[in-house]
Formats: sequence, structure tokens, C-alpha cells
Amino acid sequence: MVRESDLAEAAAEAEDLPHPRDIVGEHEEIPIEDIFDEAFMREYTDFEDFDAMVAASPSEANSAAELELVPDGTWDEFVAETTAFADEESMVFAARDHWVETQLNL
Repeated sequence: MVRESDLAEAAAEAEDLPHPRDIVGEHEEIPIEDIFDEAFMREYTDFEDFDAMVAASPSEANSAAELELVPDGTWDEFVAETTAFADEESMVFAARDHWVETQLNL
């Protein structure tokens, strides 16, 4: 079972949080490999990194850059089988919270 995020609580208790724009620019995209970093992948999945997970999926995709080649239903099943998550949505939200916690040192 994956722990529920305590991000809001940790942020409320933090004394000195940076301004969001100091972390990510207004129109800056965060690379998917940064969201699904190696620490997250090792803790919650059967893979060392996100590229390896995508490459192992039942699809033609060989890296995160080709993630759109993995059919949605197939990806949800693959996530459920190879991670601590029930589906893609729960994995994405957990990775988002992990990324924010890491950026804010929470």
C-alpha cells in the first residue's frame, strides 16, 4: 500500500517555502523523468527509471519520449502489475507529490 501524501500538512508546517516561480518558471515544462525520478521509481516500481518502465511495457515504446505509444488500458494494467499503484492516475499523483516534496525539501 502506498502512503497517503502528507504534502499539505508538511507545507503548512514549513517555515520558509520558496515562491513557486523560484522552482518552476511560468511556461517551463518539467521533464517527465524529473517527476518520475530514480528515487521514486526504485521505491514504488519494479524499475530503476521511467525509461526502463516504458520500455518494458507491452507496447512499441522504448522510452518516456514514446509514452503515447502505450495504449491507456494497457498502461493502467501494466502500472497495476509492476508498481505499488492501482492505476496510472494514482501513480501520477504520487509522483507529483514526491516531486513537490523534493523541490521544497519537505
